[in-house]
Formats: sequence, structure tokens, C-alpha cells
Amino acid sequence: MSRTSAAVEPPADAVRPVRHPDAPAPGELLGAHYGECFGCGGEQAHGLHLQARAGEGVTVTAEFTVRPAHQGAPGLAHGGVLASALDETLGSLNWLLRTIAVTGRLETDFVRPVPVDTVLYLEAEVTAVAGRKIYSTATGRIGAPDGPVAVRADALFVEVKVDHFIDNGRPEEIRAAMNDPDQVRRTRAFEVNP
Repeated sequence: MSRTSAAVEPPADAVRPVRHPDAPAPGELLGAHYGECFGCGGEQAHGLHLQARAGEGVTVTAEFTVRPAHQGAPGLAHGGVLASALDETLGSLNWLLRTIAVTGRLETDFVRPVPVDTVLYLEAEVTAVAGRKIYSTATGRIGAPDGPVAVRADALFVEVKVDHFIDNGRPEEIRAAMNDPDQVRRTRAFEVNP
């Protein structure tokens, strides 16, 4: 039996992902897509401050340290925080496709507890693309890139236009992001992708 549901299984007509020629180079730090993002933003006091790097092909690696603000049970990471780390890592893959996409579905397996003060090492890969749908998978390991598996996820992302955020976000944050030169530069970089 497959560990994933049909919702995150690529259809038979899906194609192999292709790294965009203008994607960040392998080893390059991807940076935050928005300073206030809980996953990658540096302006979030209790955020994950997750840092992702481009890998080979259509892969990324990332890591974050579980801090006391991230705990659920005493001394252990909250499951929702771990799911957020997986989601953020999977979302970082879109930098390599030069596509704006949002999470459509995230299926998470919690394999073992993750203690506070542990570094979680994450790896993610796009496995297939079908139209606007992007299928990917991620694994989080404790303490080292080859450490014991703690969490896994399979995801479906859906490509959207920047209008998705303009139409659905809070106007004050949208204005602030649109006035941020770094944010405008990142948005324009994606808009060149047909």
C-alpha cells in the first residue's frame, strides 16, 4: 500500500520537472520570500527562520533549529511547527521552477519526536508537474543530514499568478510588500516565466 493518497500522487500524464535556466545555482542560499513569513522571514520573532539552499536538479535542502517557542509537549517540537517546516521547504522548490505556487495539499507523517534545541535537516524534491500542479516530497532528519528520519511529507502545489496574493491578502501588507524593492524584484523575476 502506498503511503500517499491519490490527491498527492501525480497523474499518469505528469511530466518530469525541469529546472528553470535562471534558477538559483546549486548551493545558493534562497533567502526569504517575504520578511514576515513565519517559515523563512527574518522579521518574525518566533518564526522558523528556515534557510533553504538550491540543490542539484529540482531539489533543495534546508535547516532550522527547534527553539523553546516551537514546542508543543514539554521539550518537544509542536507537530504543526514541523508541518510548517516541511511546507516551507517544499514551497522553496518553486524558486527552482521560477513559478509562483501555493500549497494545495500537504500530507505529513510524524515518525519520531523532535526535541527542542535540535537542528532539523530537510531535503525536498519536485517529483512531477501536470499543468498547474506541482508534486513534491520532503524528509526531515534529526541532528545531521543523514540522521534519523523524524518527519516526511508529500505535497501538491498549485501555480497561481501574483494577483492571488493581491486579491486575497490584507491591503496593508500587500502595499508594504509592493513598496519593498527586494520583494518587487523577486515578484518581477517570477513574472517573466510564461
